Amino acid sequence: MSSTHAYEVRVAEESADREACFAVRKEVFVREQGVPEDIEYDAYDETAVHVLAVRADGVPLGTGRLLHGEAAAAKTGGDLTVGSLGRLAVAQQARGLGIGVALVRAIEDVARARGLAAVDLHAQTHALGFYERLGYEAYGPEYPEAGIPHRAMRRVLRPTG
Repeated sequence: MSSTHAYEVRVAEESADREACFAVRKEVFVREQGVPEDIEYDAYDETAVHVLAVRADGVPLGTGRLLHGEAAAAKTGGDLTVGSLGRLAVAQQARGLGIGVALVRAIEDVARARGLAAVDLHAQTHALGFYERLGYEAYGPEYPEAGIPHRAMRRVLRPTG
């Protein structure tokens, strides 16, 4: 990877990092995809673990979040051992650099650290292949979410190392 594409992925613990996550989501979901802003941000943002990909010069490139425990239960069929990966977004200028993969793997690492056995997600149907390459399997029928076709997917986590 050249230095012009150097980036790091980290848990967004500082308020500036969380704001950068929200800015990427606004760019991708609200501006590009037309998701209404009032449904893009929700009460889950308060308790979710957010991850941020940021370029070496501080420019935010991508984000995602993990819901766990009771917050994830409504999205995972009530199974408290399953986390819910969501709001995965990569800025347009940063696509094709492996950032999406790095964000998914970072979220999975957080899920493992919290003792979760699997991760579910609601994938936009155009992204099914991306998630399948990362070991996720689709289940259930296609459904609309924010007016965009989705499918539920799951990956069982195995310990690393």
